[in-house]
Amino acid sequence: MKAALVAVCDSDKAKADALAKKYQAEAYYSVVDLFTNSDFDVAVICTPNGLHAEQSVYALEKGMHVICEKPMAIKSEDCIRMVDAAQKSNRELFIVKQNRYNPPVVELKKAIDEGRLGRIFSVQLNCFWHRNVDYYSEESWRGTKILDGGVLYTQFSHFIDLMLWLMNDDVIDICSFMRNYLHQGITEFEDTGIVSLQFSKGAIGSIHFTTNSYRKNMEGSITVFGEKGTVKVGGEYLNQLVYQQIEDYTIQDNQVSIPPNQYGGYTGSMSNHGLFYDNVIDVLGNKAVKTTDMYEAMKTVALIEKIYKSANVE
Repeated sequence: MKAALVAVCDSDKAKADALAKKYQAEAYYSVVDLFTNSDFDVAVICTPNGLHAEQSVYALEKGMHVICEKPMAIKSEDCIRMVDAAQKSNRELFIVKQNRYNPPVVELKKAIDEGRLGRIFSVQLNCFWHRNVDYYSEESWRGTKILDGGVLYTQFSHFIDLMLWLMNDDVIDICSFMRNYLHQGITEFEDTGIVSLQFSKGAIGSIHFTTNSYRKNMEGSITVFGEKGTVKVGGEYLNQLVYQQIEDYTIQDNQVSIPPNQYGGYTGSMSNHGLFYDNVIDVLGNKAVKTTDMYEAMKTVALIEKIYKSANVE
């Protein structure tokens, strides 16, 4: 099975035309026009967060498989609508979680699943990035509650997904504090927060996040403490094996992570989208197992909602 980009759609005509020209695809300027006049199998939703649910459901109801960029949505009720639409249409719904393919993350997941670290006691997640006024002024939806949702959705949902994926456990209690220090008048939400977590199997965890790292991204890391080992995966984008000490086991650090996405004045997460799309093709063509399950994506959104609620942010 091969894949090809056959059509693009953007309400900004210039952007749609430029992308269509680059990939020799058809350009459309409305979702309705796209689905009415173009023939394709998979719709890829890369729009502002607050539009993901509406557009994914529309595509699924039109009979398309859907790839939706993170976050799945910014409300759990919208995630449920998306899942229901996928089930009723008998179509696949993929949520992009490309950081699961970061080599050190893959190896840490393997070590945990094999019991190499023994019982997990605690986990620490650090997300220290830089987002300035130029970033938010580039797109009108950024910084708004209704379309952006908050930094835990736009910047750090990948990290929260990885924490839940690695721990393979549910969070049962949360205490969080948030502030907006440098982005008042720029965003409608926080730029810094600290969260304490209690997992159902007894482990505890913490999340420290900010978009106030001075001038550049500093760190995206996760540290897992177990009875038989401690491992930290860090770097700017969870792309480096920073520390390991495991009983009778060593994680082989011999793979080079793909560089992060570059967006002009700032950088984003890892560029592992090719591996994600390989899995999509394998699922649709060979009935392989999805590496990014829509139900797991729902859990990420639900946890972010609970974190905001704990901080009295609605």
